[in-house]
Amino acid sequence: MAETWVNSADSGAGHGDSGSAGDGDGDREADPASGVGTDLHLELSGRGSLRSQLTHALRNAVRSGRLAPGTRLPPYRGLARDLGMSRNTVADAYAELVEEGWLSARQGSGTRVAPRAVPHPDQERGPQRRTRQQVPHDLMPSSPDAAAFPRTAWLTSARRAMTAAPHSAFGVADPRGRPELRAALAEYLARARGVRAEPERILICAGFAHGLRLLAAVRGGTLAVESYGLDFHRAAAEQSGMRTVPLTVDAYGARVGELPDTGAHTVLLTPAHQFPTGGPLHAERRAAVVDWARAGGGLIVEDDYDGEFRYDRRAVGAVQGVAPDRVVYIGSASKSLSPALRLGWMVLPGWLVDDVVAAKGVREMWSGVVDQLTLADFIACGAYDRHLRRMRRHYRHRRDLLVRTLAERAPHIRVSGIAAGLHAVLELPEGTEEAALRAARRQGLAMDGLRPYLHPDSAMTPRDGLVIGYGTPMDHAFGAALDTLCLSLPDPEPASDQDPDPASDPASDAASDPDTSPGPGLEEAGPVPTG
Repeated sequence: MAETWVNSADSGAGHGDSGSAGDGDGDREADPASGVGTDLHLELSGRGSLRSQLTHALRNAVRSGRLAPGTRLPPYRGLARDLGMSRNTVADAYAELVEEGWLSARQGSGTRVAPRAVPHPDQERGPQRRTRQQVPHDLMPSSPDAAAFPRTAWLTSARRAMTAAPHSAFGVADPRGRPELRAALAEYLARARGVRAEPERILICAGFAHGLRLLAAVRGGTLAVESYGLDFHRAAAEQSGMRTVPLTVDAYGARVGELPDTGAHTVLLTPAHQFPTGGPLHAERRAAVVDWARAGGGLIVEDDYDGEFRYDRRAVGAVQGVAPDRVVYIGSASKSLSPALRLGWMVLPGWLVDDVVAAKGVREMWSGVVDQLTLADFIACGAYDRHLRRMRRHYRHRRDLLVRTLAERAPHIRVSGIAAGLHAVLELPEGTEEAALRAARRQGLAMDGLRPYLHPDSAMTPRDGLVIGYGTPMDHAFGAALDTLCLSLPDPEPASDQDPDPASDPASDAASDPDTSPGPGLEEAGPVPTG
């Protein structure tokens, strides 16, 4: 099959063409907006006459939708010259397609794809999964408020970074990442998250999942994960050759005392704010998992996905600060700025750096240099800190409004995991999760159920709940999203003779100790926090 790119920028040479398919208009000037000067990609089959090959290629381009209705085709003299055909061959092909209704020709307008030449049913795309932008009300977790992206400050940093960047920055990129960004991150992470890192041990990646794939390629074997967690993180590890085994999660975080029985040499944890159930990993369990790693050569992968957003207490420092030789710390700009940036960072033990860099490859193919330079300046000039302080106030207000709304309109629904982050967990009566999700879908509300986050091999009893992202909607849409949420929730269970449990009040949950009370699907911690 011959593939031909046709550049018709000079195809205005077709002056005086006449007698076929409407090119008799002369095409006196190649109007840039008309499509005459654009490239046209045609696939010639190599079978039959040149005319049949051309008609077949054009017909397929229209049928598939690649040439949209109204698209203007090149004059036939220019197309004939580019394809190495005679003018009459192209003119006859155009005329045949006009007669069949694929093309239309009119004096003064040239030859265009006919308005009704829609893609053939066999070529049409099937039903597509509804995207976030098509949902009227969006309470999906794990996304920030896109309208709050600091465009002006980011543009200022971009201009400054471009002015200061050396010429070498625009050559072949270093897979470790730009030194300006690694230096800025080393200072910021030490100051804000208690991470111990030198720029030489920081590797820039495209986000947490990318970093996890790199580690999986290096480590292999078995990966212990929290029973509740993101399924696509488990899938990323498994697709890279690792086997995942679940650890029970309770009010104190993952039961790391189960690690010796798993046979794993690597464990993935969310110590600052367990995802999605909420709450930090208990101090004794932090110490216990570090002891486990040091005693047996294990590795802790620390997912610090929203460590900057803590509302009711001081921020929980990174486990990496205690054991930088045994912890891979991974963070990203996905929650703090935008997932569209595709910027993440790995702080690696020194003994692991070369292997992970080798797994990434000899060139940077994931994160753009311009965004790296911009983020480096954004951090160094203090704009990142100012943005985070503003967003903490913004998201805390959102969280408080969610809690108050539920306390007023659905007091039977318990809320947990709200001391930090961008989401909350709503505990539902047994057997009502799917009905609530169906009710939400009918009203155009996107939200997640709790059950899909449970590892399929976990021995924990599944519980019904909803994972509500209060960071996602824009301000003007947040109130309507909460109204729709309340309409989707199940009704209260029949009243019993017992007094109501005050701990079930969402307002008291937020005001007292939202981190330490067990959330949906969590086992009671028991008397031994480490096990």
